Amino acid sequence: MRASVFYNIVTRGGGAEIEELLRLLDEAGIRYCGIGGQAVNHYVEPLVSLDLDLVVATGQLAAAEELLSDRYTLRRFPHGLNVNLGASDLRVRVQIAPRYGDFVDRAVPGDVLGIPMYVAAARDVLWGKVWTAQNSSPRPSKRQKDLVDIARLIEAYPDLRTDVPADLLRRIEG
Repeated sequence: MRASVFYNIVTRGGGAEIEELLRLLDEAGIRYCGIGGQAVNHYVEPLVSLDLDLVVATGQLAAAEELLSDRYTLRRFPHGLNVNLGASDLRVRVQIAPRYGDFVDRAVPGDVLGIPMYVAAARDVLWGKVWTAQNSSPRPSKRQKDLVDIARLIEAYPDLRTDVPADLLRRIEG
C-alpha cells in the first residue's frame, strides 16, 4: 500500500484534502512550508499524526487567510489559524507567530507520507519542536511527542544535537 493511500485511510480523506489545500496555495503563489510532526516525517521514519502545521511567508498571511476562507471554515487564535478541511479527521493549523517567519525562505521540496509539499529545513523543524517542548502550556502528552520528535531528528541528523538546549537533552536521554 502506498503511503498516501494509507494516510488517506487513517485521516478519513485528509490526504486528498491536504493536497487540495496545498494546490490552492501554490496556484495563488502563496509560499508556505510544513513544520511540526509532519515535517519531521519528511526527514525520518514517519509516525502517523492527525495534525498538519504550516507557516506562510511573511507578508502573505492576509492573502492566504482570504483565499482559504473562501473554501474552508477558519478560526483565528493569537498565534495560529485553524483550518477546518471538512469531513476528514485532519487538523490544519497555520502558525502566525513571528519567530517562524524565516522558515519559508529556507524550505525545501519534500514528501510527507506520499504528499508533495514544501517543508521547513531540518534545523528549522528542530527549532520549532524545541520551542514547543519548552512551552509550558501544551498538554503533557504533546510535550512528550515533541521530545520524541527531537530525539528522532537528532538521531538522523547528529549535527543538530548541538542546537538542542541541555535541559531538553537531559529529558530525552533520561
